Order: sequence, then C-alpha cells, then structure tokens
Amino acid sequence: MIDLKRLIVVPLLVSTTLAAAQEIASPTAETVKATTSVAVGYVLVPFVVTSLKGLPVRDLREQDVTLLVDGKPVKTDLFARSDDAPVSFTILLDGSGSMGLAGKLEGARAAVKALVDQRIPGDDFALFVFSEGTVRESVSSTGDTARLVSAVNAVKPFGRTAFFDALAKMPDKSLLGKNGSRAIILLTDGIDNASELSRDDLAALLEGVDVPVYPIGLRSPGSPISPVPGQSAEALLNLEILGHVARITGGRLSIVDDAARLPDSVRLIEKDLRAQYLLGFTPTGAGPARFHRIALRLSGPLRAIRVRAGYKGPSPPAKG
Repeated sequence: MIDLKRLIVVPLLVSTTLAAAQEIASPTAETVKATTSVAVGYVLVPFVVTSLKGLPVRDLREQDVTLLVDGKPVKTDLFARSDDAPVSFTILLDGSGSMGLAGKLEGARAAVKALVDQRIPGDDFALFVFSEGTVRESVSSTGDTARLVSAVNAVKPFGRTAFFDALAKMPDKSLLGKNGSRAIILLTDGIDNASELSRDDLAALLEGVDVPVYPIGLRSPGSPISPVPGQSAEALLNLEILGHVARITGGRLSIVDDAARLPDSVRLIEKDLRAQYLLGFTPTGAGPARFHRIALRLSGPLRAIRVRAGYKGPSPPAKG
C-alpha cells in the first residue's frame, strides 16, 4: 500500500493555455467534443467510505476493496490511503452579481477562511473566480494562505453567472496541485445565466474527471428546496445539476441557506478528504475510447461509498 503523504501527482498532459493566460475564455461545445474524445493514459479513482452514521472509515486494506468497471473486477496497480495526507484544493468561486445579495459572498469568504484554518503542512490552494463568461486565475497553486484569503476578500461581485463553463475549465487546472489527494470546491448560488455549454456538454466533459467536485450551493434565506404549487422548477434545476456534478465525480453537494453555516460545510469536506483512498490502473489500450462505469465492492459490513461514476478511455485490465 502507498501512503498518499508520499504520493506526488505529476501532470503528464497540461493544456498550453494554463500557463499562458490569467483569464480563460469560456469553452465551446466543439472544445468539449474534442476533449472528451481523447483517451486517458492512467485512471485514478479517488473514493471516500463512511459508516452508516456518516463517520469516515480509515482502516480499509487493499484486499478489502474490489474495483469494478462495467460490472467486472479490474486489476489495479495502486492502492493508497490518505492517513491525514495533505490535499491540493482548487477553489472555484462564483464572482457574479447575484453573489452580492443576501450575504452570499461574505459567507463564501468565511468558508475559505474556515478551509485555510484547517490546513495542515503540505496543503496547497488555488483560486479561480468566474463571472461574465470568463474564468480568472486569481491565485495559482500555493501554500501562502494569507495571499489566498486576501484575493478572496478582494473579489467584487459583478456580471452574469456561467458556472457550467467554469467547471469545464477546472479538470486541467486542478492538475497544478502537487498532492495525491485533490478536490475542487465550487462556491456558487447555482444560478447559471451565461454559459455557452449545455448541461449535456458539461456532463460529457465530467465523465473523464478524476478529481472530486464538492459544490456548495448558496441559497437565499427561505428559498424552497422543491417548488411550491404553481411555481416553476427552473430556479432549482441548476442545484440539481450541482448534485449531478457531485455524484459523477465522487464529491458531495451541500446546500446552505444561511451563510453563517458555510464554514461547517467546508469542515465536512475537509474531513472527507483527510480520509480519502486512491486506486489506479492503466487501461489496456484495447477497444474504442468510450465511457466505462465504475463501482466498488467492499468486504465487511454495509458502508456508504462516494466514488466517481466512470472514466472515458479504452478497456481496463481484467483481474486474474
């Protein structure tokens, strides 16, 4: 077994736009189609296991876990356990005008402060702010938390929201973190009114993401969780999309209607990631690059598992 404290992620493929631009234009549907047609060279499968009471399970052994792809056991060559290993956090902050209402941006700032207050040696953080159809890199991956907090405090809400487009840029960006345990934390009010990408485009792109996304949906106080009679469900659809993003990437959605509770949601995410496991395998290269569904089978008592829904690439190696 490999300890995630010693596992350093080295990005093999990084888009040339990452180092060249501070502001990233929104991707198009054509970009998504091109991106999702590329086969992966190595598949990482981060996962979190909790008891039925929601407590992280930290003592799994390699022989306790079977990785299934399309329902069949797969031979893995990596099993790592975090044991409170450092994490690379990519923070994706909604900087649109709607975040200036009902204390949402102030709550998001408190959430980031709570995250850095929980840091351990080796954690690194990157900050990206999205609004008006662009994603801006405010802070590249760093351990300088004072710089991160200062950048978050300097955000001025303006413009429309395009979080579909913002999420489409994050898979590559998250590779800039140096740690084996990684996560994207999305802070948004869930109102998308400017994306060029459709929901289907976003779902197709996320099929290849090996980093869990933890969306935190910031709702105005008193907002309903489901539509009341006679009300359109349109305002709630984007929160449903956020839930889908969490499920397909192995993260977890939090919906918060009181900005003061945001730090608690961030602490739960941090607790998850300190107990993360990581599996890995190299696809055989046989067969077309397509979406393969991932599942895990655990020995022992019934427990809850959060894991990415699948990967896009050629066939996996069969377990002998």
